[in-house]
Amino acid sequence: MLEMAKRDGINVVDIRKESHSAKDSGQRPEYMRMIADIRAKSFNGVLTWAPDRLSRNAGDLGILVDLMDQGLLQEIRTHGQNFRNSPNEKFLLMILCSQAKLENDNRGLNVKRGLRAKCEMGYRPGVSPLGYLNNRYPKKGQKKVELDLVRAPLIKQMFAKVAYEGYSGHKILHWLNNETNFATRSGKKIVLSTIYIMLRDPYYYGQFEYPRESGKWYQVGHESIITKEVFDIAQENLGTFQKRTSGTKEFDFNKLIKCGSCGSGITPEEKFKNISDGTRRRYVYYHCSQGKRVACKEPYIREEELLNQLLSLIDNINVDEICVQEKLSRELARYQKFAEGVLHISNNPTAPKVDIRSYAKYVLKEGTREEKREVLSCLRTQLVLHNQTLLLKENGKVCI
Repeated sequence: MLEMAKRDGINVVDIRKESHSAKDSGQRPEYMRMIADIRAKSFNGVLTWAPDRLSRNAGDLGILVDLMDQGLLQEIRTHGQNFRNSPNEKFLLMILCSQAKLENDNRGLNVKRGLRAKCEMGYRPGVSPLGYLNNRYPKKGQKKVELDLVRAPLIKQMFAKVAYEGYSGHKILHWLNNETNFATRSGKKIVLSTIYIMLRDPYYYGQFEYPRESGKWYQVGHESIITKEVFDIAQENLGTFQKRTSGTKEFDFNKLIKCGSCGSGITPEEKFKNISDGTRRRYVYYHCSQGKRVACKEPYIREEELLNQLLSLIDNINVDEICVQEKLSRELARYQKFAEGVLHISNNPTAPKVDIRSYAKYVLKEGTREEKREVLSCLRTQLVLHNQTLLLKENGKVCI
C-alpha cells in the first residue's frame, strides 16, 4: 500500500496498526482513534488492503458511510478498488463489508455446529480433565479419549475416600501430595482448588454439560473412572456440589481451638460408617488443619471426648473468665422465674441449684450451635489441643 501511495502521489500522514478483532463494533482502540482524527480533519482518506479490514460489523460500517456523507472522509482506497462519496461506490462498499460480516457469522455457526457434533459423539471440547488422555486416531484430525493409567486409579481412590471414608478436601490434598506420586500434567503437585473442581465434575462418571450452564447434557463416548453412585455419595458428603470452604459445613467447635504442636487451627472432619442394618453412622473428629504447612502429627480426637474435656475445663475456669456472664445471668434469672412461677420449686430444698457455671455446662451439652460457640469464643484464655488433651493457654503459657 505504501508503494501504491508513492506511485499515485498520495501523502501518507500516519500509519495505524490495529490488532483487535473487527467483529464487534467500537472495540478497536486504534480504529476509534482514526475515526476521531477524521472527524477532527487531521486527514481525509484511508488506505487499507481490503474493505473487510475496516469493518466486519454494521456499527463501524455505518460510521464510515456517515463520515463520507458529511464530506469528512473523501476516499477509501484498497489494493484493487477506490470508494468515494458517490451512491454507487458507497453501496458497493456496504455490500463488501456486509459480505465480510456474513462470512464471520457463518464461520461462527459452523464452529458451533462442529462443537455440537463432537458433543453428540461423546467428546467434550477442549482438553479432558486429569485422569484422561487425549490421543489421536491414525486418521488426521481425529482424536479419542482414553483413561490415564497412572492418574485414573488414584482419582478413583480419591472419590472413594470422600464417599466412603469421609475424607475432606484438605485430607485428600495431604494424601495425594505426601502419600502418592500424583502430579499434574506439568509435573507439579496438585492444589486444593483443583481437587474441589475435580470432585464436583460429573465428567468423571460419564456426563458433561456444554456449554456450561446451558442445560444441555451429553454422555461421554469412552470409559469412565467412577460410577454415578460413588459421585452422588461424594457430593452428599461435600455439601451437594458446593465448594467446601472453611466454615461451609457447620460444626460446634470449629475455629475455636489451636493445635498445641504447631499452632495451626483445629478443624473438624466427618466420617461415615455403613452399619449392618443398612444405615450410615456419622462421626466427627477434630484434628490439626496443618495450616502452617508442616507435617504435624497431632492425633485425632472424637467430638464426644472433646466435649467431655470442655465440661471438665468449665469446672476449673474462674466464673469471671466467662465474659458472657451477663447474658448467662439473665438467662439464669429467666429460668429461676419460670421455676418459681410455673414449677413452684423455689422453696423446695431438694430442687437442684443452678448457677452460671452449671448453666454454661448445660449450654455446651444441650444448647444450639450458636450458643455453644458464643460461650467458648468469649473465653479470655485460648483453648489448645495437645496429645488429645484440651488445655488452656494464657499469656503464651499453657495452664494445666
